[in-house]
Amino acid sequence: MKYYNTISSRKSITKLIESTPVKEMSIRKKYRGYSLLVTMPCWNEEGKVGPGVKSVPRDLVDCICVVNNGSIDNTGTEAEDAGALVISHPINLGAGGGIRTGLEYGRLNNYDLLAVLAGDNQDDPNDLFKAVDKIINEELDYVQGSRWLTDGKRENMTLSRTILTWLYSFLFRALFRKRITDATNGFRVFRREILDNPKLNLWQDWLLQYELEPYLLIQTCRADYKVSEVPVTKRYHNDMKDNTKMVPFKSWWSILRPLLLLSLKIKR
Repeated sequence: MKYYNTISSRKSITKLIESTPVKEMSIRKKYRGYSLLVTMPCWNEEGKVGPGVKSVPRDLVDCICVVNNGSIDNTGTEAEDAGALVISHPINLGAGGGIRTGLEYGRLNNYDLLAVLAGDNQDDPNDLFKAVDKIINEELDYVQGSRWLTDGKRENMTLSRTILTWLYSFLFRALFRKRITDATNGFRVFRREILDNPKLNLWQDWLLQYELEPYLLIQTCRADYKVSEVPVTKRYHNDMKDNTKMVPFKSWWSILRPLLLLSLKIKR
């Protein structure tokens, strides 16, 4: 556990990021005046990460940062061959650990907007256009993807997942008084400055698994940032049991914990 906590610490991840190449700001692509970094956390996604990276619109996105989260297959090589910048963890640091490494790379290198997409090609990267345009046009800070809005799509989504995601979003709205229809969706785009807010501390040890994503959404809402949603597509793969790598009960408890701990002010 000590080794795990050491290599997942902010200091260790910063050293890892500092050893990773970075594109000079002067030659970065700008979409409507904004540079955009997309991070894709991956764990054993050979065969999926390559097509996912290749489908990201390059006229919108300046950098695709794949965090290779201790994979034992060819995830890292496949991502690099597809054109991604790859940061590799020596071991799997959890879903939250993978996401925050990619976000920290974007923060430290001053990208204007940061986005998170699934590393297994579940998301449609073209939905990024809608999210970025909404942020710019409506002067928003954070845009969440939603499978439930009009024009949102759910391909091969199981009944159990449908019920659980709907119930979770209902509970989210009841506890935090924010109209969010899809609080468990991992698709998101937001302004880099959100990560500099002291009310959002992504480097707490309890955020290494699935807790980090709901924590980020909850704390962004509670900090009174301008938050909205856009309809997106989620494609669930039939080659995985129940279309996911999540472990029943354990993973859903990990997602539920931030709702309870933050609403009861046990964590912050």
